[in-house]
Amino acid sequence: MQCVDCVRDAARSTRDVRTRFGGLVHPGARPVVTLAFIALCVVAYLGQWTVDGFTTDWKYSPLRGHAEPWRFLTSAFLHSPGSIFHIVLNMVALWTVGPYLEVQLGRVRYATLYLLSAVGGSVVVLLVAALGWSDWYSGVVGASGAVFGLFGAAFVVMWRSGHPAQGMLGVIGVNMVFSFVVPGISWQGHLGGLVTGALLAAAYAFAPAARRRLVAVVAPALVAAGLAALVGWSYGQAPPEVQQIWDLPDAVEDSLLREWGL
Repeated sequence: MQCVDCVRDAARSTRDVRTRFGGLVHPGARPVVTLAFIALCVVAYLGQWTVDGFTTDWKYSPLRGHAEPWRFLTSAFLHSPGSIFHIVLNMVALWTVGPYLEVQLGRVRYATLYLLSAVGGSVVVLLVAALGWSDWYSGVVGASGAVFGLFGAAFVVMWRSGHPAQGMLGVIGVNMVFSFVVPGISWQGHLGGLVTGALLAAAYAFAPAARRRLVAVVAPALVAAGLAALVGWSYGQAPPEVQQIWDLPDAVEDSLLREWGL
């Protein structure tokens, strides 16, 4: 038998157990961040089915992102209302990879990586449009850009840990092939999320232990700055007809785009 004060004092004197990458180990703890992302996607999917115009209000397209930049992120919590498999496959992938990274990296860095990967996917959709390889009007939805960021991060973390990473590399390769050969899949979003997640995970994984907290702040800031620079350059390449739409009064522009289903 131990008194309450004795147990409390013993807990205070026990050092926190951390992973090689600085994640705090909570024995028996649930992956709350991963569960929160899944819950947000499910709630948003229900909103898409029950609220008129919900998808249109939050999905992303290069054209819409100019005046409403939050769409770079919000689209990652939406999925195709016409296919239940879209959200199911993404949530299964998120549940498969997410808890591992949440433990290894810690909740804050994991959440940051996920969100920046989602934005990175949208940025590459814009970049490809700016390069003239796709149009400015097509909308995209889905968590797959963020999930591909987790795939890239998992590969980096496993490789840095000395664990066999060929399986994850195979998963990335197969899914990227599908991204290019299956119609209706945004390979741009997948590629952008993959690169963003891998870069940020590399910064986390190779940071010296003494500089880990500093890197956890500086690395996301640098990645975000890089994405912002790409956005600024890309919007500067918009064709004249797109710029004419942006020059319209906000109410007129919004009404016109809604009429087009954008």
